[in-house]
Amino acid sequence: MSSHRRTLTLALLLVAAGSLAFATGAAVVDGPADTVADGDLAIQPADGPNGKYAYLNDDDEIAIDVSASNPNIEDPSFQGVNVDTTGRVDDVFTITYTGDQYAHVWIGDGSENVTFVAGGDSIEGEANNVTLAPNETVTVGLALDTRGKAAGAQLGADEFSIEAKIAEPEEVDATATGASTQGTGDGGPTTTVVSPSADRREFVASGVESGAGVRFRADGMPIDRDNVMLEGIDLAGVRNDRVELNAAGSPVPFANGSALTAPTRPRPVGYLSLAHEFAPDAVDAMTIRLSADRDYLNATETDPADVTLYRQTDAGGWEAVSVEVVDEAVVDILGLPEDRVHFRATTTEFSTFAVAAREPRFDVTAATVAPEAIDPGENVTVRATVRNGGGAAGERAVTLTADGNSVASETVALAPNETATLSFDETVSAAGAYDLAVGGTPAGTLLVGDPGGDPAGGEGSNSEATGGDGESAETASGSDAASSAADTEAGPTEEPGGIEFVELGGLLAALALAVAGLALFRRMPRS
Repeated sequence: MSSHRRTLTLALLLVAAGSLAFATGAAVVDGPADTVADGDLAIQPADGPNGKYAYLNDDDEIAIDVSASNPNIEDPSFQGVNVDTTGRVDDVFTITYTGDQYAHVWIGDGSENVTFVAGGDSIEGEANNVTLAPNETVTVGLALDTRGKAAGAQLGADEFSIEAKIAEPEEVDATATGASTQGTGDGGPTTTVVSPSADRREFVASGVESGAGVRFRADGMPIDRDNVMLEGIDLAGVRNDRVELNAAGSPVPFANGSALTAPTRPRPVGYLSLAHEFAPDAVDAMTIRLSADRDYLNATETDPADVTLYRQTDAGGWEAVSVEVVDEAVVDILGLPEDRVHFRATTTEFSTFAVAAREPRFDVTAATVAPEAIDPGENVTVRATVRNGGGAAGERAVTLTADGNSVASETVALAPNETATLSFDETVSAAGAYDLAVGGTPAGTLLVGDPGGDPAGGEGSNSEATGGDGESAETASGSDAASSAADTEAGPTEEPGGIEFVELGGLLAALALAVAGLALFRRMPRS
C-alpha cells in the first residue's frame, strides 16, 4: 500500500496534497473525502466542535488549520495556538480504512511541536500504528507543545504523511490494541473504541440524540480465548449526549468478583465485566453480541441452544439472561463468520456477566431396599428417585452398587426438573451383609441369610453362598474336621461375618473360572 505526503504548517495549518480518486466500493464513507493508499484510506473532518479545524480545500485535499486562515473559524480575534503551553486538540479528523483485509495505519511527521494522536497516544511512526479492520475508522487529534516558541511562528513541518500497509494474519492479534472511531455520516453519533489490551475495550459515543441507539463493535474481544468472544454492544434509548462503557473479558472469575453459582449448576465458560460512566436510567436496554467457535462447541458437546448468560446482582447472586442464537440466514445476510455461532442477549442492567453452558445434572434424591433381609437365592428390589436438576435435557446411566462394586445399571433420559423412579430387581445367591447404593446415594444394608452364623456348617452356614450351583451343606460339613485342624494350626479363628464380594472371589476362584458369567446378584427376568 502506498503513502502520500501532506503539507503541514502550524500557526497551525496542515494541508493534504496529491489525493487519489475515491474507491468505488467504500460505501461506508459518506460525503466528500480525501483518499490515499490506492484509495483504501479516506480522510475526512471529524464530527464535533474540533472537526472545524479540518476541511477539504479546493483540490479536495484534507487541510487542518488551527489559525486565523481557517475559513471555518468565524471569530476574528482567533490567532492560533497560545505560546509557551502544551495541550491537545482531540477529534480533528478521521481516517477510514475501506480495504478488505486488516491494515496497519500510521502518520509520519517531522515536527517536534506537533504530535498526531489517537485515544491520547501517538500514532506517529510504524511502531505506533493502529490496526484497522475493513470499514473501521480511527479519529486523530493533535498534541501541541509551543514552549519556547514566539507568536506567529510556524510549529509544524511542511509535510506529514499518512501511511498504511496490509497486516499479516499473525500480526492482527498482537497489534489490534489501538483506537478506532466510526461515524455514521448521517448526523448520527460518533463512536470510539480503544483497545488497551486484547481482552479489554473502552467504548465512547458522542453526539447522541436523545432516545437514539448506539452500536459499538468489539471485533472479537476474547472472553475465553477465541472459544468465546464479545463481538459488540448495542445501546437502545440513550438519553445522554455522551456515553462511556468499558468491557473486560476473562476465562476465570475476576479478582474482585465471585464464581458463577446457580441452582441448575451451569458450566462457566468465561466472564464479562461492563463498567459504565452514566446513570442506569440513561439507557433503556443493552444487547450483548457474542460468538463461539463452532469447533469448540462440538468438542465440548455443547448445544448452541444451551449457551446462556448470567448477570451478577448487586447482592452478589446470579440471575439468568435470555440468550438468542442468531439464525444462520441472518448470519449470511450480515456477512458474519460462518465458522462461529453468534448469540444475542438483551438486558436492562449493567454488571458482571458470566457466559455459561446449561448442562444436565442428575442426582439420586432417594433410594430404598425392600425387603431388607432375605435368604440366599431370593429376590430384592432397590428403588431410586432420580432428578435432573440441570438446565438442559440429557440422559445418564445410574448404577446400583453393593459394597462399592457395580451390580447393575439403568439409563434414564430426563428433561430439566423432571424426575423418574428406577427399580432394580435382583437375585442374591451369597449370604452376607451388603451396603447398597444407587448413584452413590445409600439405599440401606441388605442382610442375606445369617451373616453371623457358624462358618463350619449347620443352620445359618454360609456354605450355600455359591451362586446356586447345587453344592449342598453336606459337602461343606464333610470337611469339618479338616477345617478345624487347619484352623487350630493356623491360630485363632477370625470373628464370623458376612462374606464380601472380594472375599467370596478368593474362596471360590476355581469355581468362578469354571463357571463364567455366574453372579452373586442376578437380574430377575422382566415381564
